Amino acid sequence: MLRSHTCGQLRSDQIGQTVTLGGWVDKYRDHGGVVFIDLRDRYGITQVAFRMEESSDTQQLAASLRHEDVVQVTGEVVSRGPENKNPKLPTGEIEVRASQLKVLNKSKTPPFEPRGETVPNEELRLQYRYIDLRRPALQEKMVLRHRLTKIVRDYFDALGFLDVETPILGRSTPEGARDYLVPSRVHEGAFYALPQSPQLFKQILMVAGYDRYMQIARCFRDEDLRADRQPEFTQIDLEMAFVEQDDVLGVIDGLIAKLVKELQGKDISLPLPRYTHAEVMEDYGTDKPDLRFEMKIKDITDLVKESSFGVFKSTADAGGRIRGLCVKGAADKYSRRILDNDFKGIVGEYGAKGLAYFKVADGKLESSIAKFFDEEQQKAIVQRMEGEDGDLLLYVADRDKVSSPALAALRNFLGKDLELYDPREIKTAWVLEFPLVTWNEEDNRWDAEHHPFCAVHPDDVDYFETDPSKIRALSYDLVCNGYEAASGSIRIHDPATQQKVFDLLKITAEEAESRFGFLLQALRYGAPPHGGIALGLDRWVMLFAGSDNIRDVIAFPKTQKASDLMNGAPSDVDPKQLRDLHIKLDIPQ
Repeated sequence: MLRSHTCGQLRSDQIGQTVTLGGWVDKYRDHGGVVFIDLRDRYGITQVAFRMEESSDTQQLAASLRHEDVVQVTGEVVSRGPENKNPKLPTGEIEVRASQLKVLNKSKTPPFEPRGETVPNEELRLQYRYIDLRRPALQEKMVLRHRLTKIVRDYFDALGFLDVETPILGRSTPEGARDYLVPSRVHEGAFYALPQSPQLFKQILMVAGYDRYMQIARCFRDEDLRADRQPEFTQIDLEMAFVEQDDVLGVIDGLIAKLVKELQGKDISLPLPRYTHAEVMEDYGTDKPDLRFEMKIKDITDLVKESSFGVFKSTADAGGRIRGLCVKGAADKYSRRILDNDFKGIVGEYGAKGLAYFKVADGKLESSIAKFFDEEQQKAIVQRMEGEDGDLLLYVADRDKVSSPALAALRNFLGKDLELYDPREIKTAWVLEFPLVTWNEEDNRWDAEHHPFCAVHPDDVDYFETDPSKIRALSYDLVCNGYEAASGSIRIHDPATQQKVFDLLKITAEEAESRFGFLLQALRYGAPPHGGIALGLDRWVMLFAGSDNIRDVIAFPKTQKASDLMNGAPSDVDPKQLRDLHIKLDIPQ
């Protein structure tokens, strides 16, 4: 070994020992007769002292050291003394008095210092990711990811789950996003597809008798990106046979409780809270509410539909609703300019034409439009909103499909802006009873809310013939801090029900066989009742790290344009490779 200890290992117990360390020069200080360096590796920092009066080659070499040089140091562990102790470092009571120094690699001047006080822009950090990954904050996230993954594997192993790998090269079975395609050289003109999820394979494993499957699975989706998405991502994937919905939820409840206990040292009560899809859409305007803070959406349509305020009245008459938020103690927090411009801009992104607002004072409403509401209406509004003096009331008047996402976005903004929650708190809940299908106005057809294999709530089978919008699926999402952190369902395992769903979605028998044939064939050979779920591993690490950017917890992430700034992917390829694959490029000019 080129080192006897790591840079975070030495303590006063090692005083008097001769040790060898290896690492990067984090800081360099020349104090005349003594040169000090802080030597860094991923375990910590140790101060090393070179006494220049000895005029040896070692001391002269030490004078040439600079940031990020990789060195090997041998010396004696000595006490720094009470007056020089650094309480901020675990190794702060000692230093290594160097007798030997070997420069293993001289570094160019780095574009930024890993332990610098300012964090450079993300583009520069991604370009020099190998330097960025030296930053302690990022190293902590990589360690967290390792710990979380190990806890997950150990948890499922203890419950009898088998870790089974599924193929990376498969066939294209579109699941909502574009597939990443891989051309085959052997099969001319044919393509593999990278998996968007192991969904079909894990169901086949249930048919094959492997009743408890899990996998830390790599998945790929060619979709537009944002802060919490990547083109390639990792999910904790599992499937169980001979189970009902509560069985799957119970297994995940236990996993979340274990993660919170192991990673945060906290106990959470089980079972995790459960809400229906209809409840969260009504109260929060979204199926992934952030439950770390209160602030439910309230409906005042019945209170204002007879008011003289034209916008509210006309919306109610047209079948829309007037819904709003009560922002506690925020009456004087935001200026009229912010309310009219910034807040209106937030809701406007979701199609809302405006934002009405009031301040609560002396139990009544204060606003330029308060005159349109009589005293009785004002008191009723304040009471419905559970308002108090000093509160700010905000309203969107429109159809639910506009007001729900608009108010949800405004609520999320206010929660963060007013610091209504601890960013490191983990607040999870189940959302159940999603609609099986949603109406696609553009194509004049029903689309599957999750996927076409979700089992149907047994009480809703008759709605296939009367009102498909009322059919509930045995599907479930686990939401955490405003994110969809897991999604799954009980699967359809009988051909008759599956055919009903295909008919509703206008998927012909030929199309079904073309898209899902190998799964449908497997289901005809003795498929047990089964269900499963997938949790986004990257997203869970991000949540436990208290971050809002998934790229912070992936070692080598892509940008929002799906490019790798470090290695230059995607890139052009040699024309010979294209010829071997029988591919000609047709790039628009």
